[in-house]
Amino acid sequence: MSYVLIIGAKSDIAQAIAKKYAENNYDLYLAARQVNELNIFAKDLAIRSKQTVQCVELDILDTASHHTFYHALPEKPEGVITAVGYLGSQDLAQTDFKETHKIIDTNYTGVVSLLNIIAEDFEQRHSGFIVGISSVAGDRGRKSNYIYGSAKAALSAYLSGLRNRLYSSGVQVLTVKPGFVATKMTAGMALSPRLTAQPEAVANAIYKAQQKKNNVLYTKGLWKWIMLIIKHIPEGLFKKLSI
Repeated sequence: MSYVLIIGAKSDIAQAIAKKYAENNYDLYLAARQVNELNIFAKDLAIRSKQTVQCVELDILDTASHHTFYHALPEKPEGVITAVGYLGSQDLAQTDFKETHKIIDTNYTGVVSLLNIIAEDFEQRHSGFIVGISSVAGDRGRKSNYIYGSAKAALSAYLSGLRNRLYSSGVQVLTVKPGFVATKMTAGMALSPRLTAQPEAVANAIYKAQQKKNNVLYTKGLWKWIMLIIKHIPEGLFKKLSI
């Protein structure tokens, strides 16, 4: 059996990823807070795919528990996919550091805590893959979401360094940078249909990129070119834009 550990498994993207890997004969650990809420999804997926699907409790913010969590898994995974994300409120975070702290710790600190432990195991085993879902929001700070964006920028930099560290050990690290995705987190936002991906399309793109051992994936692919343009807008002009 080859297990894939999916962190943040209650998200729409994570569940689409779980279905994709189960379809391709991977057993799954679905990790999240209040993971019992995933029991019906996990049982249905196991029946449909005929794969083993186990739900495991994980609080990404409780970093002291991460070592015990990982080493208590019955069988170590072949790969790990982090789908943790908390957009939070930019306006609230500007005046309430508790919100800032939650955004940073959910999107970055907690993920790094757990991936450090997993990376050490994979490095010793000389095998495995790590997929980290970051965001195009991390490519350049924007006034509308720069606290969330800064956490995702930090995650992208971390994954880049981890990729270089683990390369000689044969461990793949894939950084995923989604643009707009039609999920519960973006519900109610006025998103461009042309630029908005469905979770299933994101999952398919992630699976293909991981299997090809790619380094970085933008999804939809058009976001790669959009962000290239945005990153090259002169700072003087960028400050005047309402984004």
